[in-house]
Amino acid sequence: MDEVAKAVEECARSAKRAAPSLAAASAEAIDAALNAMADKLVEHADAVLEANQADIAKAREDGMSAGLLDRLTITPERLTGMAEQLRLLAGAPHQERSVDVSTLDGGLKLVERRRPVGVIGANYEARPNVTVDVASQLVKSRNGGVLRTGSAALGSAQRLRETVIAPALADAGIDPDVIQLVPRAEREAASALVRFPALVPLVILRGSGDSTRALATEAAVHGVRTLAHADGGGVLYVDEAADTDKVRDLVFTSLDRLGVCNRLNLLLIHEGAHDRVWPGISGALAERGVTPSLAPHEHAIGYEWALDSDREATVTVAKVASLPEAVEIANEQTSGLAAGIATESHEAADAFFDAYTGTGVFWNAPTRLLDGFKLLAVPETGINLDKVPGPRGPVTYTDLYVRQYAVLPA
Repeated sequence: MDEVAKAVEECARSAKRAAPSLAAASAEAIDAALNAMADKLVEHADAVLEANQADIAKAREDGMSAGLLDRLTITPERLTGMAEQLRLLAGAPHQERSVDVSTLDGGLKLVERRRPVGVIGANYEARPNVTVDVASQLVKSRNGGVLRTGSAALGSAQRLRETVIAPALADAGIDPDVIQLVPRAEREAASALVRFPALVPLVILRGSGDSTRALATEAAVHGVRTLAHADGGGVLYVDEAADTDKVRDLVFTSLDRLGVCNRLNLLLIHEGAHDRVWPGISGALAERGVTPSLAPHEHAIGYEWALDSDREATVTVAKVASLPEAVEIANEQTSGLAAGIATESHEAADAFFDAYTGTGVFWNAPTRLLDGFKLLAVPETGINLDKVPGPRGPVTYTDLYVRQYAVLPA
């Protein structure tokens, strides 16, 4: 444990030492680094895919589920998509670093300055693409980073840092030490990451609900703030006024990947529409190889199937008597990540939008769209579900700053 904590601390100190190099970098240098990452990702595609295949082979031997293997996998198409996202991020506008707020008495003016946090940590599991997503967001926001991934994806992540991230930063004149990857596979590294408030004051947490909540609790004890993505699971309410064909398409589209947080997890069907829409829904589920969990349920109605390695190809299905009942279930018995309504009624859609309190709400659209790249055209560091002021929903580079008020002569 001491050796693991020491390794994490060394990464944090290296990132903090290098952070001024990034904080002072010009917008042109930062965007050049991001474009270079895209180029190097393509240039070293074979090396990255080779490392990823080794991770996949080991994970398969260890019995990893199909959904988690899908998250772990970098295909040539996904690698191309990662490069495209980097280029889009390079072309995205930089945050204004100083914004005039008002004029004060005495010939003074108030300015809001937006400053980097300094060094931000990130803990995530078997998703090597997140290494690039988070690193690029941190670079764009001028924050150093300490990344910690689980053992399953560590080989892929190391190859990405060594062949893509670090050399691209160096080519742009930015200290490559500003983005660190914890080299230890032990789970204790995650706990260590949330224990150094003077070095890493903010940590992004992604992963299963229980582990993420436990890390957030530990972080609070040590005075480290977190942006936590703990739970997921999309909800779809099929209203009495829903179009049958649209419902089928929504169900099918929402289950293209089973190991992601924004997939369809809970399907609530108005009892007046059930018999009409069920044949299409049943066909869509069968085509995706997904089993419906029907009443009476032996599990919590909002149980997140994506985290169940044995039963991830499952969707909970329940009848409801009304729209208010559906919204109450979505608000009180699910994570609050995202919910959608299938209906042709504007009144029903408005009522659903006004009543649902979760992070994303959708009308005749799949909850799979709740994603930084799909919604905002830039990668995300995660999806924050906190019901407090601050970044909520997909968190991107535009959220990763601290506000400083400055008063100066007008």
